[in-house]
Amino acid sequence: MEYIVSIGLVILVVVTLVKTARIVPQRQAFVIERLGKYSRTLSAGFHVLFPFIDRVAYKHSLKEVAIDVPSQMCITKDNIAIEIDGVLYMQVLDAKKASYGIENYHFASAQLAQTTLRSEIGKLELDKTFEERDAINANIINALDKASEPWGLKITRYEIANITPPKSVQDALEKQMRAERERRSQIALSEGEREAAINVAEGHKQQVIKESEAQKLRQINEAEGKAQEITLLAGATAEGIRNIASAINEPGGSDAVNLRIAEQYVREFGNLAKETNTMILPSNLADIGGAVASLGKVLSQTKVA
Repeated sequence: MEYIVSIGLVILVVVTLVKTARIVPQRQAFVIERLGKYSRTLSAGFHVLFPFIDRVAYKHSLKEVAIDVPSQMCITKDNIAIEIDGVLYMQVLDAKKASYGIENYHFASAQLAQTTLRSEIGKLELDKTFEERDAINANIINALDKASEPWGLKITRYEIANITPPKSVQDALEKQMRAERERRSQIALSEGEREAAINVAEGHKQQVIKESEAQKLRQINEAEGKAQEITLLAGATAEGIRNIASAINEPGGSDAVNLRIAEQYVREFGNLAKETNTMILPSNLADIGGAVASLGKVLSQTKVA
């Protein structure tokens, strides 16, 4: 009998110790109720409770957790039904509010995220839903953060995972993207052809300019050559005339001039007879010497002058 009593006392002590001692892990919080009423919240570490009076009513993780928000059908502003799912990130800041503020904050947060998402998608057209993901996520976070404050929660992030439009819309979007790619390709091709044409025209322009400049330089060089030629010829002619004048003043110079004039007279008269059938004869053809003398006289007068 005493043995049974001893065993009972040992069991009682063990149960009492189990009910009394509590070790709370790191980043967790235990909500303690005393006789069914909230007493306190235990943080990480070792704690002693009143046996059979205090009990651990709720256990909460203070880590940030990710909750999968189930996919749902949303109607856009242009009446297109699309399927969207997401991921919600939250953290318990107040274990007491999380225990008594709502029955199941995971479920409530997911439902609130879905309703807010439907509301935000209804404000946008289909094309904007793909472009405005960041704005949609931010609006959902703001709405959830305000609603979850009495629950002791902090909504840190919300991310849209997938946006799936209907098959018909996907086909239309694919055609639209294909047309857009073709348009960009045509634009790029036309711009390339335009640039090529501009380059060719610019090349022709430079060629014409270079050719005109070369022509200009050639004409300048030819003109300068002709000017130098005229100058040299004039100088040579003047020098010849001076030499002739000097020779005339020497002894026998006048006779040589008369002989030269006679020769030129006879040669030119002979050439005239060859070139035409009509011949003009001087009135005194036999008096060639008189004509030569007359020319010599003219030259003598010119020399004297």
